[in-house]
Amino acid sequence: MMLYLRLFAEFFCTGLFSIGGGLATIPFLQDIGQRTGWFTSHELANMIAISESTPGPMGVNMATYVGFTTAGIPGSIIATAGLITPSIAVIIIVASILRRFRDNKYVDAVFYGLRPASTGLIAAACWSVITISLLDIPGWQADGQLLTLFNWRCLLLAVAVFLLTRFKPTRKLHPVVWILLSAAAGVLFQL
Repeated sequence: MMLYLRLFAEFFCTGLFSIGGGLATIPFLQDIGQRTGWFTSHELANMIAISESTPGPMGVNMATYVGFTTAGIPGSIIATAGLITPSIAVIIIVASILRRFRDNKYVDAVFYGLRPASTGLIAAACWSVITISLLDIPGWQADGQLLTLFNWRCLLLAVAVFLLTRFKPTRKLHPVVWILLSAAAGVLFQL
């Protein structure tokens, strides 16, 4: 029972403060993983990859994944409910009062101020994804050699995908094709 309450509370806080969508949840998930031990940074990287390549909102997919791996199906439902509850509450509150304050300069200022906060959270998430997937910081700290700082297979894959999306014959491929090709490359890298 305590595990379910903690899952709900952790993801409720994540949903309350991760303004900007799924990528904004990544710094919160890193913190949850470090504090609770529910998943490692490597598992978080896999979680991001799976959540990005499956249908649905990324944050919800990750909450469901963590909840399931931590406490099975009930855990996935509770973690997902915790993540979406703040959004639902805010939408209901904002919708009920926004009509009255639609032209209020203070309301406009609050929404204007939320933009940089969202941008900062998304930038932090991008940096986290880069450090998790393209860099091997623990290996570099242990070895001290600059060449061990980079995860060369992932870096080469990122460069290859970047270049292939710039050439005319492959530029117009549907994003699903890129997702499937990247997933296949990820599976091959794990072998």
